[in-house]
Amino acid sequence: MTKATDIDVFQYLDYRAFLRDWYAGVNRAGRSFSYRAFARRAALKSPNYLKLVIDGSRNLSKPMAERFGRACGLDEEATSYFADLVGFNQAGTQQERNQCYGRLTSFRKYRQAHKLDLAHAAYHSAWFIPAVRELAASRAFKDDPEWIAAQLLPPVSVTEARRALEVLLELGMLARNNGKIVQSDALVSTGPETRGLHITSFHRVMTERAIASIDIVVPEERDISCLTLNVGEDGLRRVKARIQRFRRELLDLSELEDDPCRVIQINFQLFPLSLEVRAEGVAK
Repeated sequence: MTKATDIDVFQYLDYRAFLRDWYAGVNRAGRSFSYRAFARRAALKSPNYLKLVIDGSRNLSKPMAERFGRACGLDEEATSYFADLVGFNQAGTQQERNQCYGRLTSFRKYRQAHKLDLAHAAYHSAWFIPAVRELAASRAFKDDPEWIAAQLLPPVSVTEARRALEVLLELGMLARNNGKIVQSDALVSTGPETRGLHITSFHRVMTERAIASIDIVVPEERDISCLTLNVGEDGLRRVKARIQRFRRELLDLSELEDDPCRVIQINFQLFPLSLEVRAEGVAK
């Protein structure tokens, strides 16, 4: 059976990219495998169906995805992964995308191929991991999971603290320097296929922490406030720009701290509560 044996589907988070590389790999091997030949193998009526899918002009249903996987010479496990990958890329809602991603991570070969991406997922899904990174900037910081667990609010388990250290060291966000753990300049940057997924998870987790803080943090040590505004056509853009500028100012302020000793979380949420309302006869 014609296949590009050096193309590993488990390395991919974009099924169209896999199909493009698979097809190019087959032809690099000197086998002169045409789109029409693929169509015959997959029992497709359109001779250029594969090209339309690669170019983004056609999507794949799950049965069609399984047919494509088999036509590419994938075994049963790899075909299942390919079908789930199609679902992940074509998901219409964030919830569906999360569910599909969960299925992808259940494959052992995916976990082996995407260890760093899984570390990013862990970083964005657990509130205490970013907190531990910031805690490491304190002079009193101890490389001791038991000590770290007790410093967080609310406290976490020693196992969770140890996991936080492992994830941060793997991502390069903490580093060992002369036997001491210190912050490093590594940025949390994931691939385009999962970046939005992880960031959304991070925002959800931190919003949940804000809700919990109402009950566990005294009012003197928190600020939970909100505004309900009615803005004009350009108002949303101007408000967002102000928030972004203020966020940068806070980052600059944190850099000026001589002796940082407490980790805080600041959330910003801006979202519409109504549709855009126009007076009759006023053009949008």
